[in-house]
Amino acid sequence: MTDGRFISLEGGEGTGKSTQARALAKALEKHGLVVRLTREPGGTPGAEIIRELLLTGGQDKWDMRTEALLFAAARAEHCGKLIRPALARGEWVICDRFIDSSRAYQSVDGELGDSEILALHQIGSKGLMPDRTFILDLPEAVASRRAAARDRGDSDRIGGRESDYHQAVMAKFRQFAADEPERIHLVDASQSVEAITDMLLQNLEAMMS
Repeated sequence: MTDGRFISLEGGEGTGKSTQARALAKALEKHGLVVRLTREPGGTPGAEIIRELLLTGGQDKWDMRTEALLFAAARAEHCGKLIRPALARGEWVICDRFIDSSRAYQSVDGELGDSEILALHQIGSKGLMPDRTFILDLPEAVASRRAAARDRGDSDRIGGRESDYHQAVMAKFRQFAADEPERIHLVDASQSVEAITDMLLQNLEAMMS
């Protein structure tokens, strides 16, 4: 049995990651692949408990270092109990957010550097990286309107941060795509859901053969 493939979808709030993760999973299943759809933080019972700790409460609940450690702990659990076993079974794993979200969200205030976040990932998750990462990109004003419509005034503690923070996060994502073009692909998320899914499938064709 050959190893499966690991695909992550990234981007800021309101860019359509969850929608595309579901659509891509269904499209891959139609190609005869066994697909495991998951998310971060979360994906396993233990990691979902950490998700609740991370996303609820006030902005001052955790400092950025604690937040990064909690994300790394949830990811270690996720990788060990779900992602690596699924890949070993030859399944495709589609993950709504992964390490690049930690790299973007936990480094923008300058408290932690990219190398420190990747070091935590190496310790907790043995450095597992996706085979392909798609970053869904929208202008901040459009993404903000979509996120507001989705959340209806009830955003989580990270999604509810100031606009400047989210703009800085998206700038980090764009820089990752520029720095790692073989793994990371920037996607224009202003297209229709169907057009985006078709583009993702075309990009993955070589992996499916």
